[in-house]
Order: sequence, then C-alpha cells, then structure tokens
Amino acid sequence: MAEAAPPNSTSPRPAFFLLTGIPGLGAAQAWLTLVFGPMYLLALLGNGALLAVVQVDSALHQPMFLLLATLAATDLGLATSIAPGLLAVLWLGPRLVPYAACLVQMFFVHALTAVESGVLLAMACDRAVAVGRPLHYPILVTKARVGYVALALALKAVAIVVPFPLLVARFEHFRAKTIDHAYCAHMAVVELVVGNTRANNLYGLALSLAISGLDILGITGSYGLIAHAVLRLPTKEARAKAFGTCSSHICVILAFYVPGLFSYLTHRFGRHTVPKPMHILLSNIYLLLPPALNPLIYGARTRQIRDRLLETLTFRKYKF
Repeated sequence: MAEAAPPNSTSPRPAFFLLTGIPGLGAAQAWLTLVFGPMYLLALLGNGALLAVVQVDSALHQPMFLLLATLAATDLGLATSIAPGLLAVLWLGPRLVPYAACLVQMFFVHALTAVESGVLLAMACDRAVAVGRPLHYPILVTKARVGYVALALALKAVAIVVPFPLLVARFEHFRAKTIDHAYCAHMAVVELVVGNTRANNLYGLALSLAISGLDILGITGSYGLIAHAVLRLPTKEARAKAFGTCSSHICVILAFYVPGLFSYLTHRFGRHTVPKPMHILLSNIYLLLPPALNPLIYGARTRQIRDRLLETLTFRKYKF
C-alpha cells in the first residue's frame, strides 16, 4: 500500500488555487463583509456618478475633470478586480480560483495600482501649472495632452507589470495549492512556488520603489512649486483660494499613499512583529479605501461637480 505524500512534498503546477481569505479569523471573517461591502458599493456608485456627470456636462470637459474621470475609471477597475472575489471568500468561505484567472487578477491589481499612482502625479502636475502659470495653462494643458497622458500611463503599467505573472508562470512546481490571502497577490503566490524566487522578490521591490517612489517625488516637487507660487501671491485671500484648488487632490493623495505606505512597511519590515492577518487586512484596505473615498472627497470639495450633482438630484426630485 502506497504511503501518503508528506505535507512538504511538491506538486506540479495546479489547475486551481484555493483562496482562504484572512487566516486565523475563521467564520468571524464573514463580519468583514459589513466593512468591505459598503466600501465597494461606495466605489461603484461614487465613481460611476462622477463619470456620468463629467460625460453629460460639457462644461466639465476640461483637463482637470478629464483627469478626475480617468482616476474614477481606474478606481472602478481596481475595486472590481478585487472586491467581488474578496466578498465571496469572506462570506462563503474558501473558494477555488483557476490558475490562469489568478495570474490575470494579479496583473490587473498591480497594473491598475500603477495607473492610479501615475494619474495622481499627472493631477499634481496639472495643479502646479494651473497655480504657477495660470496664463499659459490653456496652452500647456489641453484635452488632447490629457488623452496622451492617460494612454502613456496605461501602456507603462502594462509594460512594467506584465513580468509579474510571467515570473510566476515560469515555475512548474508548488509546495501547496492554498493561498492564505483574499486575492491573488504576487508575493502570496510566490511563497508557494518551489525554486529560486530571488528575481520575483527583487523585481517586486524594484517596482514598488520605482512606481511609488518616483511618483511621490514628482508629486512632492509639484507641490513645492505650488507652495512657492502661492507664497508669492500678494493677499491672504488669494493664497487661500489657490491652496483651496489643491485641497481635494491633497486629500486623495493621502488616502492612496498613507494606507499603501503603511501596508508596504508592515509587509517588508514587520513580518515578525505584525501578525499575518493584519498584513492581509491592510492590503485589502489599501486597495478598496481610495476608490471608496475619492468620489466623496471630490464630490464634497469640488464646487462644479457638487453643483452638477445637486442639480441632477433636484431635477429628478421635481420630475417625480
């Protein structure tokens, strides 16, 4: 009679992975649907409303609002790439995910995160030109150039993220088929492979530093130029108005980078001090919180969008 294979034995590339959600919580993780469910709903409704308002109102067909629409579309894609599967795992328990679908999800999560970071940098540059060179703004920032920027960001994201699934696909053997995560994160899958994963680790680290690091430097530089231009304005009222045009963008930047930075630092340097369930919880919050908050921030703090939404709601109220 053949002996059972030991727990540490390897197996060929699996047809399916098993996503377990947040390990250690068991049935209690179903309660997290009360957190992530409303987040996803806010992301769908808020970003969908922003896209509809920008599309319908020709007065909003300006570079700043087109960049905002690009951000909303990216947020919709990012939230949808993770939330349905996450909610299914939390509510229904562990679920099987085809190997190819896992790699596809890995690609879209990382690519859309890269696009969002790039859009935030583009919006910071837009505000820097609007505040620092207001007379030249209509010439320097046009709708066509915004379109080129959006296309360039998408192509850049594809080019730099495609190696992620390819680096995983080169492995033929895995230690296990169970991913202790709520979605197919790159490093969560890499932990299961048998072989030298140095290239995966180095590329993941380099990509994080290259994308977030360079974009944060660019955003910091843009706001340095904004601060320099604002402080040269003659009156306190003019300075307050100039800073007010950037307040929404600053809030969005903080909502995206602060949870992301915290999640990254705890993952890289807190492996032995921060429990693994906390790592996974933070990574899900990092991906779902910005798409939920961004439309609320811009809807509340951008007068043109707020007024247009109120007009639409008022019109429907009187219509019925």
